[in-house]
Amino acid sequence: MALNLADRLLTIAATATITSAVWIVAGGSLIENATSESQRGSTRPSEAAPSPVANETVVLDEETGATRTVAGSLDSDTPDRPSEMDVREIMIPVLNVRRSDLTDTYEQSREGGTRLHEAIDIMAPEGTTVVAAAPGTIEKIFVSERGGNTIYVRSKDRKTIYYYAHLAEYAKGLKEGQRVRRGQRLGSVGSTGNAEKDAPHLHFQILRTTAGSEWWEPAPAINPYPVLTGT
Repeated sequence: MALNLADRLLTIAATATITSAVWIVAGGSLIENATSESQRGSTRPSEAAPSPVANETVVLDEETGATRTVAGSLDSDTPDRPSEMDVREIMIPVLNVRRSDLTDTYEQSREGGTRLHEAIDIMAPEGTTVVAAAPGTIEKIFVSERGGNTIYVRSKDRKTIYYYAHLAEYAKGLKEGQRVRRGQRLGSVGSTGNAEKDAPHLHFQILRTTAGSEWWEPAPAINPYPVLTGT
């Protein structure tokens, strides 16, 4: 019986040794296969997907006139259409202008056909009051060669920027970071910038952006005409 017990112990030990060896070899093969190109997508997703790269934007320095490259955010959100509630909240941003007075100039070409207008021009006598089309926060007050006296107002949810350009002057006390209500005076209609001097108007643009984007980052525009006219 002692012999039989010894034989059994030897058999168990040998079996365990062989099994361990098999698992070591098999495990090594699995690890090697897991790092191969064909398996990275499912076994090593951090290596399969490249790191996000920030977009770069050339920005004009207002003081020196020089340009500099600024890395954009890595915000993964994408702009979307405004909600029906947002649309109903928007009013015509020039006093005494009716819906029937508006003209859809959104798809008109500019600068010899090199770009689209992507805004509407609301014609009115110089000095006519310009008001906030919707509530928000003044993101930027900026004087540019093309837009003249301009104002960027960001909506409460930070996903829409309302752009007002060619203003004759700004309302007194207006400053960046200030909250404005719907219908609050922002300035008056003019022809500053590259606007025709004998055709004063408000250049009004609606840009859909993301909450984490800066005011100067490129953003898709939507046509203000159907929004303002309800068509």
